[in-house]
Amino acid sequence: MDKKSNTIRWGIIGCGDVTEIKSGPAYQQASGFELVAVMRRDGKKAADYAKRHGVPIYYTNAEDLIYDDRVDAVYIATPPDTHRLYALKVAEAGKPCCVEKPMAPSYADSLEIYRAFDEKKLPLFVAYYRRSLPRFEQVREWLREGQIGTPRHVRWQLVKPPSELDKGGTYNWRTDVRIAPGGYFDDLASHGLDLFVYLLGEIETAKGIALNQQGLYTAKDAVTGCWVHQGEITGEGSWNFGGHEHRDEVEIIGSQGTLRFAIFHDKPLTLQNQQGIKELEIAHPRHIQEFHVKNMVGHLKGENVHPSLGASGLHTSWVMDSILGTL
Repeated sequence: MDKKSNTIRWGIIGCGDVTEIKSGPAYQQASGFELVAVMRRDGKKAADYAKRHGVPIYYTNAEDLIYDDRVDAVYIATPPDTHRLYALKVAEAGKPCCVEKPMAPSYADSLEIYRAFDEKKLPLFVAYYRRSLPRFEQVREWLREGQIGTPRHVRWQLVKPPSELDKGGTYNWRTDVRIAPGGYFDDLASHGLDLFVYLLGEIETAKGIALNQQGLYTAKDAVTGCWVHQGEITGEGSWNFGGHEHRDEVEIIGSQGTLRFAIFHDKPLTLQNQQGIKELEIAHPRHIQEFHVKNMVGHLKGENVHPSLGASGLHTSWVMDSILGTL
């Protein structure tokens, strides 16, 4: 920490697309944080990112950033297959860390990351930022208020057509079974499953079926799952990445009403109960990790407990592996 300004200085490993708008600017704009270094293996791209975003230091080697005394904490924004490698080095360096979601490609790797930080009592965050978004805090508040009575069941259907990238056979790490065994399920479904745990409690059992229907890439492209939350709240999900339309529909059924919303789209939140139907529009912020990062500031200053820590990220990894049948 910069003792003069009481500012926590961050470094980012992997300054790719996710850091351009979604996350990087949030670290720069949060009061109490400063982005001082970035790393990318391609030196020209690292230098370009640093210049465009006004970051004073850039590296092509992750260890140089991790062990730089001018860097207090590290955000790992690389593809999942390197999360374990870099996270263990950050833990070894004794620094707080935020890992992009999913925490790692497997529950086993996630567990190793979690234990490394837990043993040293180091803060570990996972970028499941939907837990911090105002629209989902509103959903959580309605549930706390009992607006739909006792929650009984949650259902989510996510459908997306194959992209031109998919159909063209261009390499994409998100659909490489070595990096993301579940394909887009790992990248997208993880957000919703993690959010359901935040809203409804931990999942006690989960199972599913995972297939590759299209043969466009090596990872899975069709997954169905079912699970049970604490309190015997049942859940079901269907994620298909070869459909003819976009569909993102969540329904939480309670004993006295229903909540409907989307995980990714800015559709209105809909509350239906004995008082009628209420719709509420709450847009996502431009830098979608804004509230996630602000909550990290508060956590590191002892003002609050962040909603997405290593333990919850680890639980989500367990749920995903249970549905994929890879445990």
